[in-house]
Formats: sequence, C-alpha cells, structure tokens
Amino acid sequence: MSSNFLFFNFFYFLSVVSTLGYGFYINNLLVSKNVDLDYGTKGLIGIFILTLYSILSHFFISHNFIHNSILFLLGIILFIFFLKFNYQKKDFKIVCLVFIILLIAFFCFKTHDDFPYYHFPYTNYLTKSDLIIGVGNYDPSWRSPSSIFYFNSLFYLPIVKYYSYHIGALLIMGYSLSILCIKMFHRYNLKNFDQLFFYKLLSFTFILIFFYRLAEHGTDRSAQILSFILILEILYFFKKEQDLNKFFTKILIIGSLAISLKVFYLVYLILLIPIFQFIYVDKKKLCINELIKNKFFYLSILLLLLVTIVNFLNSGCLLYPLTASCFDSFSWSTSLIEVDRMRFHYENWAKSGAGPSFSLNNINENIAYFNWLPGWVERYFFNKVSDYLLGLLFMCIIFLIIFCSNKKNSNKKKLRLNFLYIILVFLFIEWFYNHPTLRYGGYSIIAILVFIPMSKFLSNYHIKKNLNVRIILILCLTISIFFYRNIDRLAREYKQYNYTPLKVTYYNVIENHHFRVEKEFSNIVDFYKDCTKKRIECKNQNKLIAYKKYGKFIFVKPSKFEIKQFNGKDILIKIN
Repeated sequence: MSSNFLFFNFFYFLSVVSTLGYGFYINNLLVSKNVDLDYGTKGLIGIFILTLYSILSHFFISHNFIHNSILFLLGIILFIFFLKFNYQKKDFKIVCLVFIILLIAFFCFKTHDDFPYYHFPYTNYLTKSDLIIGVGNYDPSWRSPSSIFYFNSLFYLPIVKYYSYHIGALLIMGYSLSILCIKMFHRYNLKNFDQLFFYKLLSFTFILIFFYRLAEHGTDRSAQILSFILILEILYFFKKEQDLNKFFTKILIIGSLAISLKVFYLVYLILLIPIFQFIYVDKKKLCINELIKNKFFYLSILLLLLVTIVNFLNSGCLLYPLTASCFDSFSWSTSLIEVDRMRFHYENWAKSGAGPSFSLNNINENIAYFNWLPGWVERYFFNKVSDYLLGLLFMCIIFLIIFCSNKKNSNKKKLRLNFLYIILVFLFIEWFYNHPTLRYGGYSIIAILVFIPMSKFLSNYHIKKNLNVRIILILCLTISIFFYRNIDRLAREYKQYNYTPLKVTYYNVIENHHFRVEKEFSNIVDFYKDCTKKRIECKNQNKLIAYKKYGKFIFVKPSKFEIKQFNGKDILIKIN
C-alpha cells in the first residue's frame, strides 16, 4: 500500500470536512436562527460559497498552493469550531456513511473524454495565472466554462497537486445523496411513507446506480443530480412542510449552482411559475418581499453575474453561443459568424448529426424542425436512450415487486401537482426539441417525469408487513450494484491500463496532452515579453498574441491584430 493511497483517502475526507466547514459558517452567518438546515444542504452551501469566491478571486489572483492551502485549512478550522453549534448526530453519521460509500468512485485511471481536452487544462490555468481576457480565442471549449472548474481549482494542494480536479462532482453527488438520505430517514422515523418518501428513495437509487462512474460526470451530471433535489424541495413546499424563507434559501442555492454548472439550465427558471402560482393560491399574494429579503437572493445573482462576466471576458458573449448576447466590437471577441457556426455545431451534435468520427454535411437542414429525428433514432436512440429506458423500467419493476401489496391506502393526503407536472413536460419537450442527448439534461428530466407518478402510485399501498425489510433490501441492492459496477470498472482498468489504486492511486496524466495549454499560454506571454515589449521582430508560431491593458493580459488572434509598443504602451493595430 503506497503513501499516496493513504494520503489520497485522508485528503478526500478532509475535503468533505473543509467544504462542510464553510457551509456551517455561512449558515451561521446568513441563515435565520429559526431555519434548520440539514448537513447535506449545508454542504451544498459550502460548495456554493466556495464557487462564488473562486470565480471572484480569480479576477485578481491565481489559485496556487499557498492560497489554496490557507483556504483549505480555514475550512477545517471552521468545521471544528462550528461543529459544537451545528452538531446533529444522525446527519453526521449519514454524511460520513454516504462519503465512505462514494470513496470507491474517487479512484479512477481513465477520466472523462473531455477531461484532458479542456476540463483539466482550464482548471490548471486557474491555478497558474489570474484572469487572462480572451482565452476563448484559444479553443471554443474555453468560451463558456463551467463553475465546477473554478471550484475544483481550490483543491490544487501540496502532495495531491492536480490529481483532485474531479473532486467537485463527487462532493455535489455526496451532499445531494446526504439530503435524500437525511430526509428519507426523517420520514421513516415518523412512519410517513408518502409520495415524498418514495420519490427520495427512487432518486437515491437512480443517482447511485445510473451515475456510479465519476469519470462520466463531466460538467453535466452534477447539475442533473441537483435537479432531483430542486424538484424534491418544490414537492416539500407544495406539501406545506417548510416555510417560505427556508424554501427560498434552498432553491436559490440549488438553482443558481445548477445554472452556473451548465448555463442552459436557465430554462429551469420556468419552474418559478408553478411556485408563485402555488404561493398566490395559498397566501393570496406572491410574497416577492420574502424572496428579496433573503440574503442568498443577492449571492445567487452575484454568482450568475460573475459567470456571465467570465463568459464575456472569455468570448465577448454574455451567454455563449447565443448570438444575440455577443458583442464583436472588442478585440478578444469571437466573430458572430463563428458563434453561429458553433451554435449550429453543438445543436447538430446533440441531435446526433455529428460525432467523433463523422459529421453530416448540411447541418442547417439537418437541425431544422424534425429533420434530425430519423438519424437520431438510428444513431442515438437505439443503444443509448433505449438502454437507459430499459434500465429505468427495470428499476421501476423492482420497486413495484418489493413495495406493492393488496391493500390500498385510503387516508393519504394527495399532492396536487398537475401544473408542476405540465411545466416538467414542457421542459422535456424543450430538451427533446433543442438538445436531445441524455447528458444535456435528459437523464434527470425523464427520470423525474417517471418518479413523480411512480412515487404517488407506491404511496397508495398500505404496507405493514416487513416494510423495514423491504426498505433495507432496496438500499442494500442499490449499494451492492454501485459497488459491483465500480469494482468491475476498476477490474477493467487494471486489465487494460494496469491500474492498481493501492500502488498508482492517481488518474492518468499525459505531460504533452494535459499540460499543452499551459505551455502554449506560457509561450504567448514569453513572446510578448521577449518580442512585443522589446520591439523585436520575431516569428510568431503561437495560435494567439498577447497585449496588456489595465494590468491584464488580453489574448487575440494574430490574423486580426498586430501589437506594437508606443511610449511604453501596447497599441493594437487591426489587420484589414
């Protein structure tokens, strides 16, 4: 057993502690004393505030060893200090158990396909430099970064170094599962096996089984996991089991975090319609004041504003690749033609008109209306979507076999969810028409549409006999499948790559591939210092050239501009 293996385990649990420490602190600072939040939600608050800080701080400093070590240790200190004020024995045990279960997923050799392409390089850039304007000119993938890169960059620490750039997805998954477990066992203790109990049990099972492999999470599945929690909080509110202040606090944190992870989750703001409709029917007023008074309302706006500013400084677009939000008059701006080209490319890819080894010629014609549907069915529905639907169906059948009985419940209070369900159907239609790939929200929206009626159906049965055994059976089956799939994954990685976590521990990093962008950015800066600033004519072999303004480097394409020095200042000359 290597020292790296032991330290990696130690670092993993300290990361949970540090993040939760910030959650404790912000909860104590900003949340009303009469609002009692569980440990899972406090963990998400920790992620939320660290993500907000990470984006804001990068405007001025890099997230290097010293900066991150201080931040990391401060989180641990905050956890120790505030634990005595926040200690909840059951919550603590559940969070510990969840992260012990998830530990096996943290070990991997092969990462996500996009990880060496831009996830790792972008996160690594955040640790080596403060803000550079115009990095989106390097590659389209750098124009609209996920906030998870900023969060992950805070875990660039001594010894573990850059081998922790995948921890963000696991922390989001862990705290989300903790929320489901804590709420589920609370309902279990009350012997309240209603629709909410089964929704939580279904969601817990789904996330652990279908999202078992961390390497597949990328920037997409974390937001999908949060969408299960978001809908759960709405269901709780509709059942009148939490007040407005607590409800707004939770949905502001979860919703803004999900949008910052993947900007197209802005469409989920439509869920505000059934929420405010319910408030108006119940209280005869919209209660906007309660929302505005909530401190997280302003922090959520700040987070989304910072994400928008980063998009703009990277690409010249507020919401890349939405052409209407782009300004091509800035030196670093992506041209509107290029933005449109990439928008069509992304939509064509989502509609299975392009892949790693092929692309249809007439993209505009393919993505119009439902012209893409036959190709999507042939290339994507069969195998990908069909396998997913069969797995979901099999899971539901198992639940029906275990929990159905001959006795119907007659006194269960029913939730009126018609309007909410209509909105969810609309979100499914939007997903299917615009970006019908499972990674772009398909996993969660399909599962949620199934789980709401499924949980209602299961709650209609009166199960007295062996109920404890049935619940334990589902949980044991779920956890066993999760372990089996990860053990099988590790066995395959051992066979294919000779990966042994006890000895190798860390995921695979290829010097010339993972660090290529760092080297290229360094060359661009060196070219500026050695040639542009010294007014020496040099042959530029870099993709970009740099100039300085207001103390910040700005990267532009050499085909569009020349940089000259005049009286110690950079002069930008446009090439016609």
